[in-house]
Amino acid sequence: MEIKRKNKSQLLSKIATNDRHRENSPYFDGWKAYDNNPFHPTQNPNGVIQMGLAENKLCFDLIKKWIMENPDASICTAGGVDKFKDVAIFQDYHGLKEFREAIAKFMGRVGGNKVTFDASRIVMSSGATGANETIMFCLVNPGDAFLVPSPYYPGFARDLRWRTGLEIVPVDCKSSNNFRITRAAMEDAYEKAQKWNLNVKGIIIANPSNPLGTTLDIETMRSLVAFVNEKNIHLVCDEIYAATVFDSPRFVSIAEVIQDMDCCNRDLIHIVYSLSKDMGIPGFRVGIVYSFNDDVMLCARKMSSFGLVSSQTQYLLASMLSDDGFVGNFLRESSKRLAKRHYVFTKGLEQVGISCLTSNAGLFFWMDMRLLLKEQSFKGEIELWRVILNEVKLNVSPGSSFQCSEPGWFRVCFANMDDETVEVALNRIRAFVLNRENQESNRSKRCWRKKHLRLSFSSTRLYDETIMSPCMISPHSPLVRAKT
Repeated sequence: MEIKRKNKSQLLSKIATNDRHRENSPYFDGWKAYDNNPFHPTQNPNGVIQMGLAENKLCFDLIKKWIMENPDASICTAGGVDKFKDVAIFQDYHGLKEFREAIAKFMGRVGGNKVTFDASRIVMSSGATGANETIMFCLVNPGDAFLVPSPYYPGFARDLRWRTGLEIVPVDCKSSNNFRITRAAMEDAYEKAQKWNLNVKGIIIANPSNPLGTTLDIETMRSLVAFVNEKNIHLVCDEIYAATVFDSPRFVSIAEVIQDMDCCNRDLIHIVYSLSKDMGIPGFRVGIVYSFNDDVMLCARKMSSFGLVSSQTQYLLASMLSDDGFVGNFLRESSKRLAKRHYVFTKGLEQVGISCLTSNAGLFFWMDMRLLLKEQSFKGEIELWRVILNEVKLNVSPGSSFQCSEPGWFRVCFANMDDETVEVALNRIRAFVLNRENQESNRSKRCWRKKHLRLSFSSTRLYDETIMSPCMISPHSPLVRAKT
């Protein structure tokens, strides 16, 4: 076996033989459990419900309706087949001009039209995964480090570091201030990296946050910009959940923040975007790199040839996103549906005493299960996660897989299922919590009985031995005094 392992490492690359992908983690193990036993309301009602995948399935009806009303937007319909040849042979890695213009306009609209994005700076990539890796290839060398506020998306281990050789240094955020990113936490992480002899090249944030489901306030973002400017390092903003905001405060893009900052070096600012979450179309693999740095933009565009968006997809989306009426209605309706689903889930949990971090965006919420841990440790968290996955049959993701510094938090995705499945999931959680409470109550009662039985037995024994035993003479007995 050892010889076989040695031959394998000699025959294959370091990328093929290392474990930096981090596929072997509870985050991905939950997916595998679902794949092996997926819930179905009639065919497999006792299967695992997938609540660990951040998919947005709430507005497919709107997209379907638009496609049916606009058959000429696709080259694979009778209405659009005349464009088939031109679109099918298009392979310029700059992308279709109308596609880049539509994406730039959409990004601006999602941010409330507070800033205008330059279509010439739109660089395509195969989803946000490809976009994040592309930007890292442009910014780092193997062994360099990026600071990442925790808790953070587990896929960053794969997207940012697996093939680039990057090291991740967590910026530990605490529940005591609702996991806000502070200047002190950034400085602490930066100092740790220096002690470990790591060359820090930047910091990457997700806004809105995955897994917290919160948007960054302007002051925090200004603090981030000031930090990277002082250290002369990069700031990458992953804004792939920008249009999932369903409550105040509104989403603010880093592009809006820096346009009002005179002392900002824009060459240090970069954005990653995608339509996977906002539009609910991850299978279309639409990722975007938007950089204010000309050299980064040119390098990213050259690299985009390794992961382009298909011309057919570009053609369809250029037409869809250029329809102002559709886009406006989609954004409004998506926000309403996300708000409703979030309310149903969190209120359902509240009824059984489970609280969640207050959030206003994303396709998930950050659930506080600390009171249900048998011990306040990451071991206790994983034990609880296994029970929820294997017995309750819900795939929720433990906070430790997001590098959370405190045990007991779980990410729960709520937009990837229908209303009926939501009710099944809530019923399972309610039953689990009530059963847990009954077990604790019974355990407490047993402990109380044991304690009082022990006291009772001890008291009886004390009485028998010190007063009633014929073999024991009281020290105050006259017989004792007579002997002395």
